[in-house]
Amino acid sequence: MSEQRISETALLALATRALTAYGMPVADAADAAGVLVLADMFGIHTHGVSRIESYGERLDLDGINKTPRIEVTRIAPGLLMIDGDNGVGTLIGARALEAIMQAARETGIAAGFVRGSNHFGPITPYGWRAAEAGFASIIASNATTTIAPTGGKEARLGNNPIAFSMPNADGDHVILDMALSVVARAKIRDANKRGEKIPDTWATDRDGFPTTDPAAALDGILLPIGGYKGYGLSVMVDLFAGMLSGAAFLTGVKSWVDSPEEPQNLGHFFVLIDTARFASAGELASRMAAFTDIIHSTPAADPQRPVLLAGENEMRSLAQARADGISLPKDLIDSLEKKAAGH
Repeated sequence: MSEQRISETALLALATRALTAYGMPVADAADAAGVLVLADMFGIHTHGVSRIESYGERLDLDGINKTPRIEVTRIAPGLLMIDGDNGVGTLIGARALEAIMQAARETGIAAGFVRGSNHFGPITPYGWRAAEAGFASIIASNATTTIAPTGGKEARLGNNPIAFSMPNADGDHVILDMALSVVARAKIRDANKRGEKIPDTWATDRDGFPTTDPAAALDGILLPIGGYKGYGLSVMVDLFAGMLSGAAFLTGVKSWVDSPEEPQNLGHFFVLIDTARFASAGELASRMAAFTDIIHSTPAADPQRPVLLAGENEMRSLAQARADGISLPKDLIDSLEKKAAGH
């Protein structure tokens, strides 16, 4: 598959035009596209502009509202409720983050809870934007059910992503962005195609028992990280993102694959902390440098693989994308150009 490099500016313009071709207003399309372009710049291509086609299919079916009226209600000085009106999730996420940052700048700390949303991409772009503005953050979302409660044999929980970010004024921000399954289902599909066994910690068969057979795993359920601890973490994310926000939760979340014409009503939550309230930018940068040095100076078991902090690979991808452009499959760029041209 041939690759093509494209600048951030050009990709943002192309992605915006493609989304407007699906019926979104230009300003909304640009905000939604911005999150996806950042995902590609971080090297998270599974959640980048390649998602526009699947978002577009649901826009065409009216499963996603092309022209949502996103409502932000400040229910306390540092507490916001955001109703996404079933818009594109990356648009809702971007607008929610802006509103919560404004509140956190005023109050020192603010939390926002989102309902009426859809898939909002990876969390890294939101965490990075928050860190760029000087905020530490905790951000999470619920998701379509793919994980069973520990000891169960039916999926009742989503592979709910959660991320933490810490700003670093004089270096790379530290961002941990993770879903809660041991591996993505795509890795199991790859093993099945190769005829290889998988570790029995990846998934269960349809009866809820761990399996090394990828075919049985594909017919079964993903296992959470850390066993019952990952299960518990998924529960808590859904309680905050889904139950508390007033969004759908657990099995109430619609699958965008099985029911693309129906609103997902996903929930997200954002907690932002204004780090400027703790110390000056210079002092915080000095403390971050000391923290980073302790981690980086850890002797590596493999000298060819030095110890890294969370998010360093993504930060390197971002720097490379800014310097050399974003490398994407040529057929993806061609597809976006075709859609943007109205074909």
